[in-house]
Amino acid sequence: MPLIVERPQVLDIYAEAADRHWVLPTFNAENLTSSEAILQAVNDYVQSIGKEDLPIIIGITNTYRPRPQSVYYTQTRRWDLGLSLFLADLKVLTSEPSPFARLKVMVHLDHVQWDEDKELLGWDMAQFSSIMYDTSTLPLDKNIRKTATFRERHGHTIVIEGACDEIAEATAAAGNDLTTPEVAERYHRETGVDIIVANLGTEHRATAATLKYHGELAREISRRIGPRLCLHGTSSVSPEEVSHLFDDGVRKVNIWTALERDSSLVLFRDMLENAAKVVGPEKAEELFTSGLLGTRADRTSSPSASYYTTTYRQEVIFHRMKEIVTGYLRMWYV
Repeated sequence: MPLIVERPQVLDIYAEAADRHWVLPTFNAENLTSSEAILQAVNDYVQSIGKEDLPIIIGITNTYRPRPQSVYYTQTRRWDLGLSLFLADLKVLTSEPSPFARLKVMVHLDHVQWDEDKELLGWDMAQFSSIMYDTSTLPLDKNIRKTATFRERHGHTIVIEGACDEIAEATAAAGNDLTTPEVAERYHRETGVDIIVANLGTEHRATAATLKYHGELAREISRRIGPRLCLHGTSSVSPEEVSHLFDDGVRKVNIWTALERDSSLVLFRDMLENAAKVVGPEKAEELFTSGLLGTRADRTSSPSASYYTTTYRQEVIFHRMKEIVTGYLRMWYV
């Protein structure tokens, strides 16, 4: 089916997910391989559980400094071309005769910056199912005012997600405070956003030393404002905690790091084990002599297009990403 972008339909999917005790995962992508791996994982999983129209959200950031994914979507490094290609890829992949045409696919625009994304905000926002309007660089009062204005302008057509803290850049000397229930309650009351990103200890720009998911805080915030939390950052959350996020009032989770980090490891290992096939025996021997390859690396095989092409690298990444996505689906879609 076409991408689901109309607010009533999106809210219906959230309501159905809540009835089924599902957390809706948003997997961010910055290339076609990632997008297709996500969709293939969902497609395979729904066939295994006998439910063809399982919902899934695919997201992308724009000029968000920690990771401007629209910028990276194309080597032109132009966010407008990248974002247009991302949307075009999803439209093709979710239309007939694609094998993914039966899935309920929503598209999320993540971390839209209130200042640097002003040109993007002039686009037709109805192309997206949900938007995270990110004013977390501002003090709370300004954050609330700007987010409320954005919600008033677009909230009748799009599901709006907002960040209720001022999140400073993490340094060795300063981290970020957790969201207090009082701040979350005020933010929700004065902005009226549908979904709230609270700092529960896993938030972007937290320091590695302070990464820890605070489930009791999530539960207290949800008690005050209802179950409308979105968790950003699952890499530091244990599988047991991830599997119980619904009980904490988390209804949506944004995931990206695990996809890229864990698939890179698999590709790196595969290329080392097949070094000669990738670069040829002469180059492999040079790498071994220089100490960069170990004794287990292949140093004798002939180079092969099956190993040194972009297709080979994408295939390895694709299958590992599919496995990672499936792992999250099994925890939440039960």
